[in-house]
Amino acid sequence: MIPKSFIQDLLNRLDIVDVIERYLPLKKAGANYVACCPFHNEKSPSFTVSQSKQFYHCFGCGAHGTAIGFVMEHTGMGFVEAVEELAKSIGVTVPKEASNVPQHKVAPDLYELMQSATRYYREQLKKTPRAIDYLKGRGLSGEVAARFGIGYAPDDWQNLKAAVPNYQDASLVETGLVIAGEEGKRYDRFRDRIMFPIVNVRGQVIGFGGRVLDKGEPKYLNSPETPLFEKGHELYGLFQAQKAIRAQQRVIVVEGYMDVVALAQHGVEYAVATLGTATTPYHVQKLLRLCDQVVFCFDGDRAGQKAAWRALENALPQLQDGKRLGFLFLPEEHDPDTYIREYGHEAFEHELENSLPLSGYLLRELTAQVDLRTQEGKSTLLKNAQPLITAITAPTTALLLRKEVAALAGVTQAELEALWSIKPVAAAPRAAPPKARRAAPSSLRTLLRCLVMKPELARELPADWLREGHAEGAEGAAISALADWLQESADEASTAALIQHFQGAAHETVFAAAQGEIMHLGDDYDVRADFDGILRKIRRDAIEAEMAALLHGKGLGMDAAERARHEQLKEELKQLKAQPG
Repeated sequence: MIPKSFIQDLLNRLDIVDVIERYLPLKKAGANYVACCPFHNEKSPSFTVSQSKQFYHCFGCGAHGTAIGFVMEHTGMGFVEAVEELAKSIGVTVPKEASNVPQHKVAPDLYELMQSATRYYREQLKKTPRAIDYLKGRGLSGEVAARFGIGYAPDDWQNLKAAVPNYQDASLVETGLVIAGEEGKRYDRFRDRIMFPIVNVRGQVIGFGGRVLDKGEPKYLNSPETPLFEKGHELYGLFQAQKAIRAQQRVIVVEGYMDVVALAQHGVEYAVATLGTATTPYHVQKLLRLCDQVVFCFDGDRAGQKAAWRALENALPQLQDGKRLGFLFLPEEHDPDTYIREYGHEAFEHELENSLPLSGYLLRELTAQVDLRTQEGKSTLLKNAQPLITAITAPTTALLLRKEVAALAGVTQAELEALWSIKPVAAAPRAAPPKARRAAPSSLRTLLRCLVMKPELARELPADWLREGHAEGAEGAAISALADWLQESADEASTAALIQHFQGAAHETVFAAAQGEIMHLGDDYDVRADFDGILRKIRRDAIEAEMAALLHGKGLGMDAAERARHEQLKEELKQLKAQPG
């Protein structure tokens, strides 16, 4: 577990402009830097980076965040990976807090060992005509084979003796390259197989997939789980495909290594494959950070249908409004490799364009299981749909699918939601009773903007902030959350640290809106003056509201205590109005 104080210190040391320029060129535009957004297609630059505040904001698609968030979004890295990558770039080591979760420290020499094995397998491919002929027979060029680092493991028990100084080294077993048998005997895991290096988003080899050249079982043999390699978190070909995925804003998820390589050979360079496991929620989350559309491409047989349904189940909680997930089922006699070789690039792209949307696939499968002409069928539909539809957190998608299922079952949306005991997605907002002391939304929005620019100002909020009801509403709740966070944070909390802390949290959208407003303000904007002025206005509004409440309905006049309070407020208001600004 990485200490929060280190995250703040890291963000204070980094320059977000330097970080982002490692991935795309930025152009100076006034106080900020701009570029065409890497997260959606656009012709005019709306992606804006503030060097003084150390965050980015796209006015086109709404993408926003810190240097850490950018590396995560652009590369598909997880949070810890991104922090480690950025820390390494400035020469600092990431400390770890004690945690109940076991921590697996990966020694650098494990990566070096995997790289040595990769070089060895590639050299062996060059010396093995049988393996070369196999790849040529599958339509692969030398360039594509080199791009994916494809090699060959000879048909012998201890090939890697020639690749490493010490075949008895424990690291060979730890990385899964060698199996330790009975009586201390060792032998290579991969023998007589085409070798596909599995590379993480940093370009490091973390595992291998080996495919038999002829008939044999298993057809594919993968590295086991190791300190380097966690199957449910990695995708084959993602490192090579990242650029194309960004450019096309689309990724295809296929089942086999050869599918990825064959598609790349024919110009479809944005494909990845799962690693002998079902598609996991982590896979979906990682891919949706990279692009707007994910298409799962499966064989049309029973196994393909089963894999597709599992992918759907794991994708539902990760759905995001505005992102598209689709399913493409090829004819039973084809997989992506054979289909594109037989019909070509354009035919495959045409199939992709006509892939079945997730909602269409979900409803098709649900209705295929029941007879909607009967009450029993409609009842079963509602029962089967409940765990799937309620797993969706994307508001618009959830609303539309609830409406569809309700209509198919012959009930109203409200009846469906009552039956499932769930809250309405789009309940009509109830008018809140007026609060005498609540600040106007525009005032709170300005105050929030000031606090995002200078978080330390939250320490100067009046002690009666919460008590007087200002924390109600989106902006007020965000301000209170910011003040609570500041009490636990380092002494010098920056805008970047604030944004990073609330990334993915309940108040993220409110802070994102404030970030967008800040981008339009120059570095000469006087935050202190605006902050002091808005606090005076909030206090003035509260005083005037309380005075009005004392006068309201007092036809018989105020009692002595009320008159004294009214005079006290009147004097305080006079002093406030006399203050400059």
